Amino acid sequence: MSKKLNNTHRLQLNKKEMKNYGYQVIDSIVDHFETEHLKKPVAYASREEMDTLFNIEAPEKETNFQDVLDFVVKEVLPNSNIVSHPKSYSFVPGPSNYVSVMADTLATGFNIFSGGWAASPAAAELEIVTMNWLLKLFKFPKKKGGGIFTSGGSMANLTAIVTARRQHCGDDFSKATIYMSDQAHSSNIKAIRVLGFKKEQVRIIPTDIAFKMAINKLKNAIAKDRLKGLQPFCIIASAGTTNTGSVDPLDEIASICKTEKLWFHIDGAYGGAAVLSKKGKLLLKGIEKADSLTIDPHKWLFQPYEMGCLLVRNHKWLSKTFSEKPEYLRDIEGNTSEINFYDHGIQLTRRFRALKFYMSMKTFGLEAFKTAISYSIDLTENVEAHLRKSPNWEVISPATLAVINFRYNPIGMTLSEKKLDALNQHISQKILESREALLVTTILQNQIVLRMCLINPRTTINDIKNTLALCESIAKDSMS
Repeated sequence: MSKKLNNTHRLQLNKKEMKNYGYQVIDSIVDHFETEHLKKPVAYASREEMDTLFNIEAPEKETNFQDVLDFVVKEVLPNSNIVSHPKSYSFVPGPSNYVSVMADTLATGFNIFSGGWAASPAAAELEIVTMNWLLKLFKFPKKKGGGIFTSGGSMANLTAIVTARRQHCGDDFSKATIYMSDQAHSSNIKAIRVLGFKKEQVRIIPTDIAFKMAINKLKNAIAKDRLKGLQPFCIIASAGTTNTGSVDPLDEIASICKTEKLWFHIDGAYGGAAVLSKKGKLLLKGIEKADSLTIDPHKWLFQPYEMGCLLVRNHKWLSKTFSEKPEYLRDIEGNTSEINFYDHGIQLTRRFRALKFYMSMKTFGLEAFKTAISYSIDLTENVEAHLRKSPNWEVISPATLAVINFRYNPIGMTLSEKKLDALNQHISQKILESREALLVTTILQNQIVLRMCLINPRTTINDIKNTLALCESIAKDSMS
């Protein structure tokens, strides 16, 4: 006799409950977009405080859905930094947009699998279409070129280096060497480590006074490795470093790669999108010569997390690196024009990332994105001009691709380097404690400096002037 099946709970709300729940969620999101500039951008909490709020055993019995939602809105959401806040200046802000948020909600709500054509022809087609938009923007070959949306720049860089290794080294990479500057993003080092390269196979090339890769030192390192019988195979250039926004000399590096027959990867996760502005396009000259290029739409293309992207000059490089043919997928391979994106990257199961980029670009238009990016670059240059007119501030790294580094160093006080470091660290700490702005330090030329990344199109010059005035007040109080 068969056992009676228990299907008493289908993990569902009824139609009325779902609508009510959904309206409240949307209301919370809309209210956040409308009022985030009035909130404090910094969340401060200890592990002990968070444990007190959240650390419970998994509940055996149900809790009223309204109570759960109310708790999340009250306790979870406020205990996170608001990275889209106009005064969120640190790291790389995440100035999302509402249309993309709703697109993500649709993609998640319908739970669309975006791995292969057979599961969702529309999802695959929109990834092809939006990838073609990006190939055109960066002047990559549209017919041969290709790419894939990833979780972020880290996964895009990992995917690029795997592809480069496969194309240049095959299965034996024991003598392979790879080159990047001392300002390259840490995700590249992490990717190299994940892929099994030894520390001795990585060459960190010093940068010049403008924080760009030193070309002569790069050439010397490659020549030295060849004389040792090693196999140089890849150079990673930065198109907008996180610290300073600096762009490596892309044209010169492209020439070296062509002469030496090396793979040319550009990490443009931060700055690549600046190609949409006139000033950014000039700084990024040569970006179109890369074999592979990382960009991060969830940074300067205003998409919500998670959305990175890798572009390549030849889409076959990806399929030759990642394609596997297990038996359980043999019935859904389709024809050669029907791209299965699980064959172009690491993930088999993939969320429908292309939808948010597609819907926001269709809604606002490319011109709006160009204007927003150009505004950020111009705003940062205005901030630099404001700092240079002040007797209190010293610009350490000028405005470059919407990043600027500076420190409090009032004329006439002749403070020692040690005291200046301590003072600027103190300013940052007190700003964070006030929760009025997210402003942290970095280290440049052995100096502790304050860094602003101003890619949020809703940040104004007055937001920044108010923050600088608060910084000056903190500094004066600490020295009185």
